[in-house]
Amino acid sequence: MCVATTNLYPARNTHCTDTQRHPSLCILTVINREKRKTKNTRRYSKRNIEIIQRVLRAMRIHGEMPPEKEEEEKVRSLSLSIQQPQKLVVVGYALTSKKKKSFLQPKLEVLARNKGILFVAIDLNRPLLDQGPFDVVLHKLLGKDWCGAIEDYRKKNPEVAVLDPPDAIEQLLNRQSMLNDVTNLNLSDCYGKVCVPRQMVINNDPSSIPHEVTSAGLKLPLVVKPLVVDGTAKSHELFLAYDQFSLSELEPPLVLQEFVNHGGVLFKIYIVGEAIKVVRRFSLPNVTKQELSKVEGVFRFPRVSSAAASADDADLDPSVAELPPLPLLEKLARELRRRLGLRLFNVDMIREHGTKDVFYVIDINYFPGYGKMPDYEHIFTDFLLTLMESKYKNRPAHNNG
Repeated sequence: MCVATTNLYPARNTHCTDTQRHPSLCILTVINREKRKTKNTRRYSKRNIEIIQRVLRAMRIHGEMPPEKEEEEKVRSLSLSIQQPQKLVVVGYALTSKKKKSFLQPKLEVLARNKGILFVAIDLNRPLLDQGPFDVVLHKLLGKDWCGAIEDYRKKNPEVAVLDPPDAIEQLLNRQSMLNDVTNLNLSDCYGKVCVPRQMVINNDPSSIPHEVTSAGLKLPLVVKPLVVDGTAKSHELFLAYDQFSLSELEPPLVLQEFVNHGGVLFKIYIVGEAIKVVRRFSLPNVTKQELSKVEGVFRFPRVSSAAASADDADLDPSVAELPPLPLLEKLARELRRRLGLRLFNVDMIREHGTKDVFYVIDINYFPGYGKMPDYEHIFTDFLLTLMESKYKNRPAHNNG
């Protein structure tokens, strides 16, 4: 018998010759035995591939065989694992200490090791070209020296996946340019409309802000954001201005963005390659006309998109809590990946209060806080393995003849 009632795995010298009674169990036995023998690799011996092929034929005879295409795919994938045994995926990373702590959590590193992925710190005191070899370089550092080094490395090592190109990241470091690609999108045929709030940039002379706001026709209240995103806490400070004259108290360069009532809920759309994960976060409540007429001044508000502000389990009005339609999100993510040239970013989106399908993108961030994203360790490790699979598929076949 292939499978004894007391032991799922046959003895080492037992062969699956009796495929007449339980062929499907026999193929499972062979595969499991090989997994136990090879532990952290996906290699199968050629002898057992031949056994599996015989078992598959027996399964077809006895009515257990899946469709023909599935048979071919199983044999093909097992054969490929002989030719291309799984190799260790080495990911070099260059992150700030804060980013390293939030991203490289133990649950990510443990799962990565189990999947054959190793994270290695890049030494910033040594030339990048002298380090490695790496399969992937993951980075989120600023400065001309680093950007020059990573760009030079990318050009000289085209086979390495650099996440992401410095010139592509740069456009997200300026809040004037980060939303340009969203403005040019046409997603009206995808279960919703995606817009950008009206905004303007103030580069200098805060005393001129009231006049410029009036000339531009921006409606109060206004969300005030620093123009440049440089990773500092100050670059993430946000203010809500109830009257235009108080804006003169702020320090340019700034982006002034019309506040859109959205029911106090923000949708944070994480994008990791082709994977999309959406979470709800509590945000600023609606501002009524009565409140606007009585309140003056500029008020600082905390970063509302933190994990502590999660609204996924809150008892919310369904019209507010309903996630944006998946087809809309898929097309938005696909178009932004293509236009931005990025694979790791997130989009902050709100739904205009009182509507079902009018959405606004208010911010885009490169390499966001993935550690706050549910199941991020599974999503991210799967993404890295997919990168490597694409790399090997696109590699030209060697002619051994």
